[in-house]
Amino acid sequence: MFKQRLYIDLGTANTLVMHGSRGLVANEPSVVAYIQRDTRRQIVAVGTEAKSKIGRTPGKLMADHPLRDGVVADLDSTQALLRYFIQAASPRFSFTRPSLVISLPYGVSDVEKKAVRDCAISAGASDVTLIEEPMAAAIGADLPVHAARGNMVIDIGGGTTEAAVISLYGIVACEAVRVGGHAFDESIVELLRRRHNLIIGLPTAERVKIAIGSALSGSDEFAPVRGLDFTSGLPREVSISAEEIHQALDPHLLEILSAVKRALQLTPPDLLPDLIKTGAVLAGGGALLKGIRERFERELKIPVRIAEDPLLAIANGGRKTLIDKDLLSKISLPESHRGLSAVTF
Repeated sequence: MFKQRLYIDLGTANTLVMHGSRGLVANEPSVVAYIQRDTRRQIVAVGTEAKSKIGRTPGKLMADHPLRDGVVADLDSTQALLRYFIQAASPRFSFTRPSLVISLPYGVSDVEKKAVRDCAISAGASDVTLIEEPMAAAIGADLPVHAARGNMVIDIGGGTTEAAVISLYGIVACEAVRVGGHAFDESIVELLRRRHNLIIGLPTAERVKIAIGSALSGSDEFAPVRGLDFTSGLPREVSISAEEIHQALDPHLLEILSAVKRALQLTPPDLLPDLIKTGAVLAGGGALLKGIRERFERELKIPVRIAEDPLLAIANGGRKTLIDKDLLSKISLPESHRGLSAVTF
């Protein structure tokens, strides 16, 4: 009987599921809503439905992000998340357990890898192959990971940014920071509270970031923002400038740039001429921030381009491993793999 093979990108913000021939079959928030009953959790919603309950839930209903910085933070919620996406991507009357490929951040521990494998098997997978997210992003961005030359990918995800240099199917240098799209949004929430005495939620902050957020200073744009007055508790609208948003985002951008520079410093000297010539590719949702390519080129002194589809770069790379088994065998992680990065999660 034919066994279905799926790739799952377990992101802090969103989970994407790819099928080899059908392409993207699921893309929903990595959120689980539950009711706590004594010592037991009752899962009531997952994905888009669960996210819609954040900030609108009664006291007994709680919403949780089961992944933190790309790794499992809650086993039960992660298992529920995986079961939901496996069922959503599987044929209605399927009686076989699918084979999964799952990507994880670079340098995760054996304990964290085992947690993902165990959750996936308990959720309904027959077997699990793990690959590294920077490698998947590089493959999805069409970098020649097989070549004996340096290729750099900078993946700015929801919870973590990873900067990696890849050559001959391996990651030769990688640095990560726990900064990504969520940190951008949280800085905007804090800015509105501190400077304008206005309370807003993360969805509103994300909309502001998309509208007027920039990695460059000097914009004269403004945007209206509606929220609750911190003192009176009543609705209020303020006008916020793009320059204020830039100032809120800039410390996080500097953290990311520092990580990229450290990755370059760790790169074998023989590969540096390749990076000077071909530069780096930006992937992940953070690559969509206005002005980020220009800012990174200016700071890093190398060419920088944005992946053709940055939001789906990792997922597209994962899909290619479903189609090309030889490629998957070259980049998959053995259970004893520990990585080279000094980053701990």
